[in-house]
Amino acid sequence: MKLSLFDYHLDQNKIAQHPSEKRDHSKLLLVDKKASLPPKDYMFYDLPNLLSKDDVLVINNTKVIPARLFGKKSSTGAHIEILLLDEKEPNIYHAMTKPAKKIQVGDDIILSDTFKMTCIALKEDGIRTYQLIYEGILIEQLEALGKLPLPPYVKALNDDERYQTIYAKHLGSSAAPTAGLHFTEDIFKELKDIGVHVIEITLHVGLGTFKPVQTDNIIEHHMHEETYIISEDAVEKLNQAKQKNKRIIAVGTTSLRALESNIDKGQFKAGTFQTSIFIYPGYEFKAIQGLITNFHLPKSTLLMLVSALTERTYMLGCYQHAIDHDYRFFSFGDAMLII
Repeated sequence: MKLSLFDYHLDQNKIAQHPSEKRDHSKLLLVDKKASLPPKDYMFYDLPNLLSKDDVLVINNTKVIPARLFGKKSSTGAHIEILLLDEKEPNIYHAMTKPAKKIQVGDDIILSDTFKMTCIALKEDGIRTYQLIYEGILIEQLEALGKLPLPPYVKALNDDERYQTIYAKHLGSSAAPTAGLHFTEDIFKELKDIGVHVIEITLHVGLGTFKPVQTDNIIEHHMHEETYIISEDAVEKLNQAKQKNKRIIAVGTTSLRALESNIDKGQFKAGTFQTSIFIYPGYEFKAIQGLITNFHLPKSTLLMLVSALTERTYMLGCYQHAIDHDYRFFSFGDAMLII
């Protein structure tokens, strides 16, 4: 399957540089999973009117850490930029490194008088594995030294909290699960009032979510692993929903990937897991019946994922509709509901 099948043209002025003034005042495009109806325009605050009693929303409660760090190579003083991706063991992290070629096994990167990173392994795609050595509490060190890892197409953000969902709890992500950024307490109250159930899981967003595809044949692309956690309580509710044929709608591609990775013979299981699932057209969904998501980069694995939920040319037509109707794209942009 050719990468070019998932390309589309987007003018730079369509890329949202900041969130909407109010979280739920973004646009929402209703997309027919059966590809038989044209897309319809709504606002995100209309979401409760588009869902039904006993629908189940699954949200990703991960929290973004200040994962972008700047230090110097101890032996040469060279400036090194680090993006922490995921914790493999206590204080052992994979991290994007720029320039990666300057860092070899045994090299130290000095971040402050009380924090350094020692390279212990080399990986592909500019990734290095580091032992973190610091005094005190890691998150306090990161908050003092690090920056939120905003997407490269976003120039600045006035309020860091707008790059966190209102339900973010568990620190560990190097990017936000952006479909959740539109939700407000009022939206959740309305959903509860009409009988929509909300279940929380955790997937810590890393390189697997946003690594670009660099092969002409997409099937040759390999996803990086990301960690996800599903609690006993969440599993009980998810299995009840499956048993009663309730409609499960993932909030964000991260929630979707966790659920589709986890389900086995119609049942979910509790625990901490790794996923490198790659979903593209032809995939048969086993866990979910719908998705809330933002608009994704051309040629990205996420565009391939949403195309798998419906029909590829229909999805690209929905993207063109969004372009023609002044939707805002990517992390701080507008959303779509695919059901």
